[in-house]
Amino acid sequence: MLLGIITAVSALSAALICVGPGNGSVWALLAGFAGTFVLGLVVAFLFFFVMCKRVDTSVVQEHDSPFYRKMAEHYIRAIVKILRIKVHTQGMEQLPKEGRYLLVCNHLCIADPVVLLHCFYKSQLAFISKKENNDMFLIGQLMHKLLCQLINRENDREALKTILNCIQILKDDKASIAVFPEGYCSEDGLLHKLKPGVFKIAQKTNVPIVVCTLRGTSDVIPNMKKLKPSSVQMHLVGVVQPEEFAGKTTVDISERVFRMMADDLGPELVIPQEPEENC
Repeated sequence: MLLGIITAVSALSAALICVGPGNGSVWALLAGFAGTFVLGLVVAFLFFFVMCKRVDTSVVQEHDSPFYRKMAEHYIRAIVKILRIKVHTQGMEQLPKEGRYLLVCNHLCIADPVVLLHCFYKSQLAFISKKENNDMFLIGQLMHKLLCQLINRENDREALKTILNCIQILKDDKASIAVFPEGYCSEDGLLHKLKPGVFKIAQKTNVPIVVCTLRGTSDVIPNMKKLKPSSVQMHLVGVVQPEEFAGKTTVDISERVFRMMADDLGPELVIPQEPEENC
């Protein structure tokens, strides 16, 4: 909608310019459209900048913000179109129609949350994100308003607090939780073993686990620099219902989810999972 409004205003502005005396040339039309379009993008960015700068991340965010959630939805749609990212989805019919869930996915690059928010915009996803992302320009403030939870991977006690916060968010029906259980971006583009601790969230809340895979997101940034389009595949591989992991350990759940991802990605995109003791 955001990009559509800017485009419509630009077209109207170009038409008004051409109506004026001596301005009926094609070049005047193109210049009027381009100038207004760029101005519209600048205004949109300034609005986003001001709204994010108003956020005080030191104040605990108790609820998902409908305003910032809607703003994120519109801006992400615009970004996807501007960068010419074509997202091909598969298996979305399996997504639970009601209730919250834990979404897990492989992690290739910084563009992954953008693609997932684009695909699951109705689900109020709150991501578990490394604490360093809180310092990202404007993104940290937006994440805060969307109930994203920061995790310190170097401190087990703080990491546990983050897990407990996510459990409470689900119990209070505030948002669905999204996490990349590998714990980091895959530098080699392969699926690595999953950290089982995040599956405590599903165990303690009895919510379904929505298992997804991504391909092609690692090309988005390089293609953006070359002004090339990108093709991304987002597969909803399956949904593990609570009764399916009742009585299972987090390692058991982790291994099952890893196999689901690995089967979808294929052996050429997977690091073999090493056996791990149950906990």
